[in-house]
Amino acid sequence: MRNVNWNRVLLGGLLAGVIINVFQFVTNGVVLASQWEAAMKALGRSMSGSALIAFTILGFISGITAVLLYATFRPRFGPGPKTAVLTGSIFWIIGYALPSLGFSAAGFLPRRLMLIGIIVGFVEVILASVAGAWLYKE
Repeated sequence: MRNVNWNRVLLGGLLAGVIINVFQFVTNGVVLASQWEAAMKALGRSMSGSALIAFTILGFISGITAVLLYATFRPRFGPGPKTAVLTGSIFWIIGYALPSLGFSAAGFLPRRLMLIGIIVGFVEVILASVAGAWLYKE
């Protein structure tokens, strides 16, 4: 961690966060909006404005985390898209797949909605990780 370029982690992470937030907005806020509304209604909840702000902040934190993971793997696996895809995949497993599968197994949300989120999440995190890695330099 001593050789991590924190300014580049932040810069690349913000770019990655923009990509994640765009994917999330289009997928959940546009394409699946009515399904999310029905799922929340079934839980007796509604999506508040503060939740949307929190999700946006989480998107940026996710992007920064993905680039930080890339920066820490880079000395061992080398710079480039291969390492970015590897670290993006690891981040996706920990940050997307496992929590979503847990929520689905617990019956909190419809499986179809979770499955779409997992698949789209994989694409968004890989693209975000590669884009953030592109900006990262030591």
